[in-house]
Amino acid sequence: PRRQINTPKRYTSESMVACALQAAEEVESLDPSTYREAITSAESAQWIAAMGEEMESLHKNQTWELVKVPKGRKVIGCKWIFKKKEGNSEVEGTRYKARLVAKGYSQKEGVDYNEIFSPVVRHTSIRVLLALVTYQNLELEQLDVKTAFLHGELEEDILMSQPEGFAIQGKEDQACRLKKSLYGLKQSPRQWYKRFDSFMVEHGYSRSPYDCCVYHNKLKDGSYIYLLLYVDDMLIAARDKSDIQKLKMLLSAEFDMKDLGAAKKILGMEIYRDRNQRKLFLSQKSYIQKVLSRFGMATAKPLNTPSSANFRLSTALAPQSETEVEYMSRVPYASAVGSLMYAMVCTRPDIAQAVSVVSRFMAQPGKEHWQAVKRIFRYLKGTTDIGLIYGGDADCLVAGYSDSDYAADVDGRRSMTGYVFTLGNSVVSWKATLQPSVTLSTTEAEYMALTEAAKEGIWLKGLVGDLGLQQDQAIVYCDSLSAICLAKDQVHHDRTKHIDVRYHFIRTEKRIKVKKIGTKDNPADMFTKPVPESKFMHCLDLLNVDSWR
Repeated sequence: PRRQINTPKRYTSESMVACALQAAEEVESLDPSTYREAITSAESAQWIAAMGEEMESLHKNQTWELVKVPKGRKVIGCKWIFKKKEGNSEVEGTRYKARLVAKGYSQKEGVDYNEIFSPVVRHTSIRVLLALVTYQNLELEQLDVKTAFLHGELEEDILMSQPEGFAIQGKEDQACRLKKSLYGLKQSPRQWYKRFDSFMVEHGYSRSPYDCCVYHNKLKDGSYIYLLLYVDDMLIAARDKSDIQKLKMLLSAEFDMKDLGAAKKILGMEIYRDRNQRKLFLSQKSYIQKVLSRFGMATAKPLNTPSSANFRLSTALAPQSETEVEYMSRVPYASAVGSLMYAMVCTRPDIAQAVSVVSRFMAQPGKEHWQAVKRIFRYLKGTTDIGLIYGGDADCLVAGYSDSDYAADVDGRRSMTGYVFTLGNSVVSWKATLQPSVTLSTTEAEYMALTEAAKEGIWLKGLVGDLGLQQDQAIVYCDSLSAICLAKDQVHHDRTKHIDVRYHFIRTEKRIKVKKIGTKDNPADMFTKPVPESKFMHCLDLLNVDSWR
């Protein structure tokens, strides 16, 4: 028989975020891992109370009914998950959360579930909303859905064992027939999203075609009210607080909600706001401090840049001897890179290029690769206060900057694409990644980077237009005159006819306007290669990335 060749897996930005978020969650303090550990710990009273609250919520939502198990019928297990959460204010303090989850890994496709995909709001959309809130001086509130997944209706017939510590006396041999999409089931996120989406659409809200977790509604006075959904976390923004209050009441009548008041923290990102100066600051200071502490870098000597301008990493630096292999087996390389990646995805565009480079060597990292990771940690140690500043006097328009580093990858000689987009003078989107194919000239590399930036610019223009900010064309700046000429006209045909047709759409694209910018004023430069400290600091100034003053 012929050997089956599996196509290589291509990771999207969403799967990267999910991977990074998973690594980020590992940074939190150690909590009980089993029911037995929780009830025998020093904080057993708090954990027992948390489990009681969870069971009360499950019964209130009529999550299951007890039934006798038919002969030969499979029953999936369940377990308790325990987590201490920081409160959204100093008054609230630490919260103890106990969650009952089904062991969804034992479900079989086609029997216990069919479709499982569920969207979440993009981090870029969150930053776009924060920029809008700042420029238009809108109210910004936050809500949390208690036991969100229990609001989703289950379509399959699933039996689950009774929760440990809460089995009904005299009915221990019976099982729970699930009526609601309990946490842990593969289809739970999808069922919750479907329920919430239909509720919002029924009540006159429009789902954005550019991000299906962004909802908006035009009010009678011509202003908008916005809602962003990330699983069970919601951000709501509107000009008038009374409009937000009406939406809160509408949601609370249908779902069990927790009103968190003015938005202070979302997905590990801290939000500081000065309404008088009309400025907002997005930071991950506490998360970065936890990461540094976890990897033993809390007392490391700070550095001014995340990567050295003269050092290039390659697969040739992989472990060569038994001693090196054993040493690297004890190094938490993947976990460290994942933790850095989450900071980069949320609030730290300044480490995008460095994280992009070190993430290429996950399969076989060597000592030099690990030193490069530690250098990023040392840079973060000296810049924990840095974040994204929103607000200012600039017009609230989408503008992007594109750049490329020709044949940047030592191993495959692929070039690097870097772009960054601002709304006004606030950073909302960025990317630093290797190009999918080898380019044959700097012009081609710059042209491919420009095309990638144009696609992001079209999406951003569409999103902000959907949210009420109309703009004829999104502007993308590029420092390569030859790439701009190629984008406008088919120059040097003999030397460019091999370029893939998908990159040529920019020539006829009317929603994007390409403009020339000098290399020294192009902030995308730091996304493609290590730059000297003076240039690095200049790029941060151009992007309004600084500490909160």
